[in-house]
Amino acid sequence: MTVGILTEKPSAARHFAAALGGKSGSYNGERFVIAHARGHLYEFVDPHQMVSDPALAGRYHRWDLANLPWDPRDLTWDLEVIKGVAKVAQEVKQTLAGCDEIVIATDVDPTGEGGMIAVNAFLELGLRPKSWSRMYFTDEAPASLQKAFSSRKTIASLQHFDEYAKAIYRSKFDFLSMQWTRCATSIARSRGRDTVLRQGRLKSAMVKLVGDQLKAYSDYVKQPFFQNRFRDENDVMYTNPNEPRFGQKAQVPQRYAASPVVLDATVTKQTAPPRLLDLAALSSMLVGKGVKAKLVLETYQKMYEAQVVSYPRTEDKTITPEQFNELAPLADNIAAVAGVDIALLTHRKPRRTHVKPQGAHGANRPGPKVPASLDDVAQRFGQTGRLIYETLAKNYLAMLAEDYVYEQQKGHVRRYAEFVGIANVPKSAGWKAVFDPDSGDDPADNSATADPVATETSKGLGRNAEPFVFEGANKRPEHPSMKWLMKQLEKRDVGTGATRTSTYSEVTSTSVKYPLLVERSRKLTLADAGQLSWLLLPGTRIGSLDLTEKIYADMRDIAAGSATAEERLAVVADWVREDIAQMEKNAAAIEAKLGPQGTAVTHKERAAGTWAKTGQSVTFARAWGGHRFSDQEVQQLLAAETIEFQARSRQGKTYDVFGELAEQTFKGNKFVGFSKLGLGRRDASGAAQPPKEWCSHVFTPAELKQLAAGGSVESGDFLSKQGNAFQCKVWFKEDKPGEGKKIVPDFDTSLPPTSWCQHVFTDDERTALASGTSIHVKGLTSARGRKFDADLTWKNEDGRKKIVPAFA
Repeated sequence: MTVGILTEKPSAARHFAAALGGKSGSYNGERFVIAHARGHLYEFVDPHQMVSDPALAGRYHRWDLANLPWDPRDLTWDLEVIKGVAKVAQEVKQTLAGCDEIVIATDVDPTGEGGMIAVNAFLELGLRPKSWSRMYFTDEAPASLQKAFSSRKTIASLQHFDEYAKAIYRSKFDFLSMQWTRCATSIARSRGRDTVLRQGRLKSAMVKLVGDQLKAYSDYVKQPFFQNRFRDENDVMYTNPNEPRFGQKAQVPQRYAASPVVLDATVTKQTAPPRLLDLAALSSMLVGKGVKAKLVLETYQKMYEAQVVSYPRTEDKTITPEQFNELAPLADNIAAVAGVDIALLTHRKPRRTHVKPQGAHGANRPGPKVPASLDDVAQRFGQTGRLIYETLAKNYLAMLAEDYVYEQQKGHVRRYAEFVGIANVPKSAGWKAVFDPDSGDDPADNSATADPVATETSKGLGRNAEPFVFEGANKRPEHPSMKWLMKQLEKRDVGTGATRTSTYSEVTSTSVKYPLLVERSRKLTLADAGQLSWLLLPGTRIGSLDLTEKIYADMRDIAAGSATAEERLAVVADWVREDIAQMEKNAAAIEAKLGPQGTAVTHKERAAGTWAKTGQSVTFARAWGGHRFSDQEVQQLLAAETIEFQARSRQGKTYDVFGELAEQTFKGNKFVGFSKLGLGRRDASGAAQPPKEWCSHVFTPAELKQLAAGGSVESGDFLSKQGNAFQCKVWFKEDKPGEGKKIVPDFDTSLPPTSWCQHVFTDDERTALASGTSIHVKGLTSARGRKFDADLTWKNEDGRKKIVPAFA
């Protein structure tokens, strides 16, 4: 009997192989073989391709409101292999086809996504083993995977597997939610707005929350007030909740005099460490440091695959005792990496607030593979990886520090006992010396409150209080930010931390044509498409924060067998019909706020004239790469001259480009437009010049001269987009005919690399390797973190030169 194991990703397959002893073999007396997916292998085909009646294809293809809502009974829910993974799907089939038992070993997550990834693949590939089973594991450490393999659970039917049942329902609902994008877009266009308004459970909730908060923020009217208060020599304020307020300072009666302060009570208080982070909270902390949510997700996933951090898509806010015990022996090493004083970590027992027996993957935290240093993390995962690890580590280690302890002193003004002051005197920093979750946040504004507000001071209450006229105002609503938005979504239980972060990354993306939200530093505003969406959403189902709660309740019922997906999807058509009517009513707000119908529709601006190259009249797009051609540039282009300007990429980066008008073809259609001849700079004669830097390497004058002359430059300090250093040889030349010169790398360099297995070669070692001499190196580190010694030789193997180790 052979047990076939399907993991979700190649990295997971490697971890399973390490735990069980290979990609195939025997473990605990059972033969096994491991295959891997690459995330989702299948997706739904387009709506018009899955209708049961071909005559309906046109209705499901066109965006007109007359074609909505859809009837779920018309849809066959056919799947197709995702572009680029067909080979992976076939490898899964070949590996698992002969197995007697096939095990779902994809990620275990609350939404059932991992289960659906596996079941979709099994059904589409036509696999028919004698039995199915599921492995449940909290992480990919060897002990966890070995235990999961030995205690796998039998699945009676794939179609009734609880993970698959609830996940496929959610997937079908989200597919049907495309109708709301068509609704909003069609209604906006009918009001003269040429745009695409993407809608969805989480997207629409984000737009609604941000739009409502921005309105509250912009509608704020400051209402100042003046009031008698006292302040002592330690800057502690004394307030009377019943003291009247006045609209002008001159109206405040001067009826109080200086008075001694009476200490009423002294109480020692303490606060526990902050809770562990999820991905949304982590990303919210890093956004203020210029790190986009998308980069956090991508980097965290790579770090997880290397077991440097824990499972990303967790819903847990605590960890289990087993997970606590796993990291306990590593705490000092983690602290050394994160720069935390080990002397602060004296609370080594599990806290009931942070460690609980229930849970699955556990909250986000450092992984079992502790890096050598933060510099090591940066080298492997870039600066974003460094920030992720440092933040996660300090957040986790704060749990091992003592409580923050302070002495709270309460007192009153002797002659006017109604005026009360509070001072918090820090006694022991505890966890605050390890981790500050509010770092970078704006201080709280308590000016509007009449109740006593504690003042943190090392001096405590003073001895004498002086009266003064306090100027305050009603509190302004907070400007929306990622951190604010994530708190609102969490408060309403909308999405998991990872899903919130992923969707946030999508709606704030600068690479899409119609983003919904705009993120600038810590602040959020509505993009043009977001503004239109917000105006259409009030009173709609898709704009309700209760929708996700309803879907998750449906998922629980479906997983339990008390409801079917067909029953719960049957109501969607009515919801769409109701929302169309509501959006039509709301559309009047578009005209009221943004102008009458038709005035906002904009088409690509075009330039026209006689093209000297052909002598014929032509029109062409007046903008390219975010640059609008000036009148002079238009005339130069028409005169068949080459122009140069600064363009902007979809990621917002600027770059130099030069080119001319040319005849081009797009999807079989010929047109005249600007054609790029090259990137970078040109000299006085018009010859292309190499850029001053490439992949963070700044070329020296000598290197620039060498590149311009057609020579090559070799370096080992080039940095990838992920921040990883690499070595290669580069030329400044034409890579493809007609596309102009650019930096072209060649990774088959003639010199050995600057480092190998975390060992940085000295100049002498590189020279010896380059000459063909073997060198002996101690303390090399494998990909799995194991130390080893080896004789290293730089030679040809498998058709290319590389470092080849030999072991004594």
